[in-house]
Amino acid sequence: MAPVLSARPQVTAMLVLLLSMLGLAAGGKLLVIPVDGSHWLSMREVLDGLRQKGHEVVVVAPEVSMYIKPTKNVVMKTYPVPFTMEEMDENFRAFIQDVLEEGSFLERFLKIYQHMKKVAYLGVSSCEHLLNNKELVRYLEESKFDAVLTDPVLPCGQILAEHLLIPSVFFLRGIPCGLDFEAAQCPSPPSYVPRIFTSYTDRMDFFQRVKNLLFDIPNLFLCDFAFQPYAKLASEFLQREVTVPDLLRQASIWLMRLDFVLDYPRPLMPNIIVIGGVNCAHKKLSQEFEAIVNASGEHGIVVFSLGSMVSEIPMKKATEIADALGSVPQTVLWRYTGEAPPNLPKNVKLVKWLPQNDLLAHPKARAFITHGGSHGVYEGICNAVPMVLMPLFGDQMDNAKRIESRGAGLVLNILEMTSKDISTALKAVINDKRYKENVQRLSDLHLDRPIHPLDLAVHWVEFVMRHKGAPHLRPAAHDLNWIQYHSLDVIAFLLAVVLLSLFISLKCCLFCCRRCCCKKGRTRKSTKAKSH
Repeated sequence: MAPVLSARPQVTAMLVLLLSMLGLAAGGKLLVIPVDGSHWLSMREVLDGLRQKGHEVVVVAPEVSMYIKPTKNVVMKTYPVPFTMEEMDENFRAFIQDVLEEGSFLERFLKIYQHMKKVAYLGVSSCEHLLNNKELVRYLEESKFDAVLTDPVLPCGQILAEHLLIPSVFFLRGIPCGLDFEAAQCPSPPSYVPRIFTSYTDRMDFFQRVKNLLFDIPNLFLCDFAFQPYAKLASEFLQREVTVPDLLRQASIWLMRLDFVLDYPRPLMPNIIVIGGVNCAHKKLSQEFEAIVNASGEHGIVVFSLGSMVSEIPMKKATEIADALGSVPQTVLWRYTGEAPPNLPKNVKLVKWLPQNDLLAHPKARAFITHGGSHGVYEGICNAVPMVLMPLFGDQMDNAKRIESRGAGLVLNILEMTSKDISTALKAVINDKRYKENVQRLSDLHLDRPIHPLDLAVHWVEFVMRHKGAPHLRPAAHDLNWIQYHSLDVIAFLLAVVLLSLFISLKCCLFCCRRCCCKKGRTRKSTKAKSH
């Protein structure tokens, strides 16, 4: 009897192992081509959810990367690139410095443009070396993936999806030139859909609508600047002429990190799934940060971060900010890795890294100073913390304007703001109850949903893997050319019918008139002849 009893734990362990293996067997195989930086940080949450569901996740990334690192939850495949970590850091650091540097508009524009070209080159070069890595591409061909999850801001993942003939899921906040909604065939009337970089709301006056319409023109040049190199790479790799819009139109599902609590209502296609706030799940604070927060007393804390890309700022600007932070009684946790400003007040603690979302979730969080990145803005909304926004570049200006238009924060011009401006704005969002009430209302609306954005993202990736795409959600507009989409051929046909009908009617009238005139003429002649 004893041997049987002693064998029971082993049998139980074997059963558990077999059941876990069955779960893995039921899972699919997902290829992930991510984009570095904050883009990866939110995508990583989705990958963890998919791995917990038993799916095998294979991430393909360059050897040189800021945040994409091997983890136990994914299989990591790397490939060499012709630049070093130091070169990449230097490019991004110089870009941020030029954004924050004072000077004439033309000087700053030219410097930023040059650094944008360098940063864009890193992405194109990385994609080129991935596509030309025959050994890695052969591995991908033989692996039989069910789907590709990628960020189309850098469309290398979609090029591979086309080559491997597998469906793709896009995970993004947006494409800077507005190509995302255009490629998805979403109607975008300029009368109430503000264009990126305009900082307009959906309530525009006449002249704002004029500017909003005209803003589509520079967006075309921006798209061409950003994506033309990828079109060339794709055409060479796929051995057929292809454009980036052609590639993007093939997406099965668009997972968009937006939400109509923050963004303005607009038409969406059925294969666009909104998952704003996907990064808002928080954990318990570490003892170190819990001690700092508890020591803040009744005044609480202010969380200050300019995002994962900004490690330091010019000393003159850091000194102005430090002076302003000393004017509030709250403890300020400032994520900053540069040289500490000489006037750093006692209530400010510099940290190289901070658990931003976890700190914002703490009841003692009074305000959030942020650059207006989508991650931070949604974390501020999720946790109902009013914001002071200092946008730097990209979609941050638009995000900041949306928060301000909702009455949940104040926007400062980071180039022109003074210590007094910062202090006044910070005191306003802390002490004026309207900001807290407004952001609380946004938070209540955002959180009142039947399924969490993270679970929704995981579901739709699994959906595409199970069903080999989502063709039933693909609008027929993708199969129409520009003339057919706008019914110009139908309008031309109907106009031709109307004109032809008018022409025939006119001819008939003229013919009848002539007959009548001829008849009357003959009658008069015959009457005259009889009278003679």
